[in-house]
Amino acid sequence: MDWLNLVVYPVLRSVAVIFVLLTGFAYLTLLERKLLGRFQVRYGPNRAGTFGLLQPLADAVKALFKEEIIPNHVDKPIYVIAPALALVPALLIWAVIPIASGMPAIADVSIGFLWILAIAGVEGYGIILAGWSSNNNYSLLGALRSSAQMISYELPLGMFLVSILILAGDFSLVALVDNARPWWEWIWLWLAFPFFFICILAETNRSPFDLPETENELVAGFQTEYGGMKFAIFMMAEYINMITTSAIMATLFFGGWRGPYAEEIVWLGPIYLLAKVFILLCVFIWVRASVSRPRYDQLMTFCWQFLLPLSIGYMIISALLAVFLK
Repeated sequence: MDWLNLVVYPVLRSVAVIFVLLTGFAYLTLLERKLLGRFQVRYGPNRAGTFGLLQPLADAVKALFKEEIIPNHVDKPIYVIAPALALVPALLIWAVIPIASGMPAIADVSIGFLWILAIAGVEGYGIILAGWSSNNNYSLLGALRSSAQMISYELPLGMFLVSILILAGDFSLVALVDNARPWWEWIWLWLAFPFFFICILAETNRSPFDLPETENELVAGFQTEYGGMKFAIFMMAEYINMITTSAIMATLFFGGWRGPYAEEIVWLGPIYLLAKVFILLCVFIWVRASVSRPRYDQLMTFCWQFLLPLSIGYMIISALLAVFLK
């Protein structure tokens, strides 16, 4: 049975997670367009199939059959590999996210927090290399914006993660969800959630922090020279990143798969986790519909002069709470 536990079960869980993510990405685009339509008092897509449910399929067929053009002036090997480099880390992070009681993460490693930080740091390289390899001024400027944004907002994001780690006392996300937390720890974590969410918006290049691809300044930013399936892969990476970061936030701040009877009835765990992820995805879309895009200098000033000092102070207080209350 050892080979089943070591090889077969992790492979099956990996295939299942990838299938759910790819399907979820397709219908997340439909959900966003529908919700944005409601926010803006219009319908959104409703022609392809009943209630527009076949719109993701129509978009996929369109992307598959669009002509693939590679400009002569690009650095071809890096230009081609960049979209995959943006997508793969979003999938790899799921290796350490627990999804149910008795059904741990694909790789129940003891360094789940470090895994998230390490893989999240790689995500930005796909965007940076795409902009650099395109040999296009707009693309290069988008890549430079992305690198500065990623480096800046990873600092407070890391500080908040370290604070959660100090309170949890364990690097494993499985142990983080399994172990009970006192009431005061939940309240303290929820105080940090809005600021953590802002860092996630910047890390995923989501509106209002989508300045690396802002259309009114940089045409399409780092992806100006991309079309067809390569452009679709960048889009896929953005939406799967939304799903992945929502799962991380649900695990860190809202108990992950935990819920009523989730320990006794195993199949309830994934349902609770998906429900929490769905709510957080709606918040992503809500922010896009409600908050206007800042100037780039305002984006950086907010990080360095407000978020970073706040995250350091939060980490110090978390350490004191861990010493005197746990």
